[in-house]
Amino acid sequence: MQADRLVLVSASYGKNILALTNAEGDVLWSHRTAGPQRGHAGHHDVHLLANGNILYHDTWTTLKEINLAKKEVWSYDCGNSNGNAGKPVGVHAFGRLLNGNTRIVESKAGRVIEVNRDGMLIRSFPLKPGGTQSSRWARETNQGTYLVCSEQPGVVTEYDLKTGKVVWEYLIKTRVYGAIRLRNGNTLIASGSGRSVVEVTPDKKVVWEIKDKVPGTEVNLKWMTCLQETDNGNFIVGNCHAGPDNPQIFEITREKEIVWEFNKWDLVGNGLACWQVIEGEQSERLLKRLKGLPGIDFNSSSVFP
Repeated sequence: MQADRLVLVSASYGKNILALTNAEGDVLWSHRTAGPQRGHAGHHDVHLLANGNILYHDTWTTLKEINLAKKEVWSYDCGNSNGNAGKPVGVHAFGRLLNGNTRIVESKAGRVIEVNRDGMLIRSFPLKPGGTQSSRWARETNQGTYLVCSEQPGVVTEYDLKTGKVVWEYLIKTRVYGAIRLRNGNTLIASGSGRSVVEVTPDKKVVWEIKDKVPGTEVNLKWMTCLQETDNGNFIVGNCHAGPDNPQIFEITREKEIVWEFNKWDLVGNGLACWQVIEGEQSERLLKRLKGLPGIDFNSSSVFP
């Protein structure tokens, strides 16, 4: 079932590493990133791009794109660009758009921006005033909206990407980290400090939830972070700061059965907040690229370039 599954992890809190692994957690590729010496305690977002490059951040203000040869091909510093010089700003969420531009949520500065390859500001809109301007993870929906999570007051806010207007929000009252729009139209929320994952309907009814511990297992939930929905309707969930005896990522069915776990404490430690599970054609393309790199031996029991 997970034969072609790859996992992109971006861990900090002393580990300071980007890595690509197989489903069992064997490292196929890795890259050391900057850590606390640059004032950066946590990696909070990461993306495998369509071109096979990786978009990540290793300071609270700087995004970088590197290829699998570990060459930096693009960067953008929110702290000193497009009117932010001298202002407080932190980056916890970003993404590459189909047009090649990059969307960034500038926490503290309180805005969502889109910049081109030259760093030129193409468009922007402000986040809702108040604590919502200090944000965490954010993801686009298929409805042309953007779900942005804010720890205080613990709310998921949905913005229309064309107008910047708030079209929906859900107050979960925890230090919420992540949210995605499911194919059925509901919203799946990783509550951060709430030690839970909840699915809510558009009219804000909770229809599915796991909290504190996955039923029938010894898997304890801690700081719930990133989320993915699989093609078969399962949920892949990030379980950060949960200690060495709990998986950092797991896949769970709607019947609340865990069908896959990722637990690589030695690699990612207690600070794996962001990751991406890669499957299907994207996984096949990535494996081909990896096999073409010098120094990669897929027959080795320990691949760590």
